[in-house]
Amino acid sequence: MTTIPLTKRGAEALKAELHRLKTVERHAVVQAIAEARAQGDLSENAEYDAAKDKQGFIEGRILEIEGKLAAAQIIDPAALDAGGRVVFGATVDLEDEDSGKAVTYQITGDDEADIKLGRISISSPIARALIGKEAGDTAEVQAPGGIRRYEIINVRYE
Repeated sequence: MTTIPLTKRGAEALKAELHRLKTVERHAVVQAIAEARAQGDLSENAEYDAAKDKQGFIEGRILEIEGKLAAAQIIDPAALDAGGRVVFGATVDLEDEDSGKAVTYQITGDDEADIKLGRISISSPIARALIGKEAGDTAEVQAPGGIRRYEIINVRYE
């Protein structure tokens, strides 16, 4: 079975979503189905169909999250002894060598990635270019516009 890398924060977020789906969403959709059934003829009842569709989505998402958590390898970046190298979970401060623009990324699992929050997937081209490098190194990333070079300014494990 393939393991799925997750940061501690990512695992907690999945657990919280699973709890919400099981305790709030599941009960709400069962209530909606019961109310739609009470209206009579189910063959032309749009509310019933919508509630059943939502129930299917919720149950599918519950199974998906449970599977991910069962296969998860939870990595706490603060507990790692990576010797200053960029590893899964590390937060990396970079400077674009062409523009001088500074950016900060945390390398996370696929489910946690959110570029707006500065979290990039371990499978992204930039993360793959950064893995194993240290502060002071240069990472070359194949981008759609050509090769981009980033100097690694700092590596943190938070």
